[in-house]
Amino acid sequence: MNLQTELEKALQNCDVWANESQTEINKPKLLDLLEKTNPEIIAALFRQPELKSHFFVEIGDAWVFKMQDFRFFLDKHSVNNSYTRYANRIGLTDGTRFLKDSSDVVLDFPFKDCVLNGGQSTEEGEDVYFKRNKDKPASQPASQPASQPASQPASQLYTKLTTKRKEIFFNQVLAFDEIDRLFDKKALCKFTRHDQNGAQPVSGCLKRHPDGTLAENLIMKGNNLLALHSLRFLIDKKLLNKIKLIYIDPPYNTEDDSFAYNDKFTRSTWLTFMKNRLEIARELLADDGAIYVNLDYHEVHYCKILMDEIFGEHNFQREIIWRIGWVSGYKTAVANYIRNHDTILFYSKNKQLLNFNKHYIANQDFKALVDLDKKTKDTFAQFGIDKKVAEQILHEINFSNRPERYPLEDVWNANEYDDLNSIAIVSYSGESVSKMLDVDEIKGQKSEKLLKRILEAHTQPNDIVLDFFGGSGTTAAVAHKMNRQYIILEQIDKQVDTIVKRLSKVLVNEQSGISKAVNWQGGGDFVYAELAPFNETAKQQILACENSGSLKTLFDTLCEKYFLKYNVNVQDFAEKIMTEPEFQNMPLDEQKRMVLEMLDLNQMYVHFSEMDDAQFSGCLNENDKALNHDFYGE
Repeated sequence: MNLQTELEKALQNCDVWANESQTEINKPKLLDLLEKTNPEIIAALFRQPELKSHFFVEIGDAWVFKMQDFRFFLDKHSVNNSYTRYANRIGLTDGTRFLKDSSDVVLDFPFKDCVLNGGQSTEEGEDVYFKRNKDKPASQPASQPASQPASQPASQLYTKLTTKRKEIFFNQVLAFDEIDRLFDKKALCKFTRHDQNGAQPVSGCLKRHPDGTLAENLIMKGNNLLALHSLRFLIDKKLLNKIKLIYIDPPYNTEDDSFAYNDKFTRSTWLTFMKNRLEIARELLADDGAIYVNLDYHEVHYCKILMDEIFGEHNFQREIIWRIGWVSGYKTAVANYIRNHDTILFYSKNKQLLNFNKHYIANQDFKALVDLDKKTKDTFAQFGIDKKVAEQILHEINFSNRPERYPLEDVWNANEYDDLNSIAIVSYSGESVSKMLDVDEIKGQKSEKLLKRILEAHTQPNDIVLDFFGGSGTTAAVAHKMNRQYIILEQIDKQVDTIVKRLSKVLVNEQSGISKAVNWQGGGDFVYAELAPFNETAKQQILACENSGSLKTLFDTLCEKYFLKYNVNVQDFAEKIMTEPEFQNMPLDEQKRMVLEMLDLNQMYVHFSEMDDAQFSGCLNENDKALNHDFYGE
């Protein structure tokens, strides 16, 4: 009996398909639903006799689903499709997966010791897995003769669906000998200084403090994992032990993303995605510094264990519960307790050295027990109390009859003193970026009061703050208004544009958020720069192809100009496979991801050491090159 055919029949009416024609099962989505014990999927499998006999076992009066057996079946079957056959022919993959089983109960996940590179790329998204390298072969331009395929290269690609649109995510498992120089420091381009007079190219040198430390506020566009590793080279020179605070608001791993991130990973990919970034973040953090990770219930408990591993359980400080605000409308109709909070994990780099500035909520900032709104005014009017007397009564209730200050708890916005609602609740205040910039609604934007509270706890003026999920730019805006130096990393074009526009308004005295509280008067500047793209440009061109013909034409250009993997048979692919009817009948997305997988991921951006090479002459100008030397202190 063909189990694959039976599986496809069983899942015919389930939402687990990678395309509308229901010709390919979306494996990651199916496995994710099964891991969450989705009743619809489990029932569909159980109803099919052959699937039931293979993947269920009867224990007492119950039937138990054998998840490991089912996962192995899916992985084994994946070698039969046409995509994998073509990948085998040109040396991309041998279709092999190695599974490890254990009776121990541990936080263990596939690719834990790999690197997940990417996570966001314009509106499309690219996740790239690859194993840590030991032996490093040199990359070759694709026009050179291809080397012999590695003995055990491996790859696995899959398709994901989101509730917003159908997106293809390209995922590659690279063998040890495919890793080259991914974490070398990258060259930057398009250096631009923004101040109250607008934007102009950076000329001369970057600003530095008397001790040589870089004194610029930085907005860096590019893959945040690679940008973090580039900062490591900078920090080894000038910024060691200078980053006092890291705040991140990463993808929550939900069905509905906030900033067009790949916000629906399987749990193992999300954990790998976070692990790689948190590991390098810890290296960048000062010994007396702190890191805050803002999440919700989807992944926070898994992230807690991951951070225990990376930062040490002894450096866990607090699990902060942030009550988002009052609830109304359809949310109140749920037949359960109403979820109304985010969780913020707070860790130190070294608990013995942690700098913590204890703060209190001042009396004048207390949450009002009674507001003088229309309803309250009407109540006072019923008893003949005029407005002036009413204001005096409310002042007595809200302030005079209460303590001078109240200490901050680890539950925020959840007592009679603390007022820290989310932007979704207080959007009428004008702090909403969508209103500020007249753009589409940006979900998940954090309030400036939230960031002010965190910055006050760990930083002083001129201290450096890092946020490598820049999002809507709240960290940057607050740090700027509070005279903190900041480094913000972001890759998505739309979000980079939002951050730059928002900060440009801050420079000219924008008065929303915390502006009045800190007496913000405008001023200052920031520098914008991008990781100089190379194969990244090729990737965008591949994604833009509208048909097989344009993809074939583009491939000839790729072979001449860009770097493809050293171990693939480029000539065979160009002269034979691309002309075969079976390949031409494959979905365009399948064809694209095969070409994408051939790109050498070590060359997505220009390396600092190679920026003078003729191959990259169009990527940086002479001023960019001079500023790169200044930036890295070389």
